[in-house]
Amino acid sequence: MNAPLRVNEALLIAGHAFQPFQCVAWAPQDGNGELSLTVVDRTCASIDRKQVPRSTYCDPAQLAGMIEQVRAELSDKGYVLQPWSMPQ
Repeated sequence: MNAPLRVNEALLIAGHAFQPFQCVAWAPQDGNGELSLTVVDRTCASIDRKQVPRSTYCDPAQLAGMIEQVRAELSDKGYVLQPWSMPQ
């Protein structure tokens, strides 16, 4: 996947990247172009939250790197995630 991502594509990718946990992702309507990502556990408690600038989520390589970093941070905290790879 080399073409720039649209916001909906980035939201879908992030939504699948943190299973078995849920990733709540949205683009605030304040016009700043950032995505808000919150990973929640089975009790709906937030276990991580990130603000992702447009420059990161539009670039597939940067988005993949950010997701891998968050996944590593969650693993370091003891959360077990299902395998994931960036869609092609």
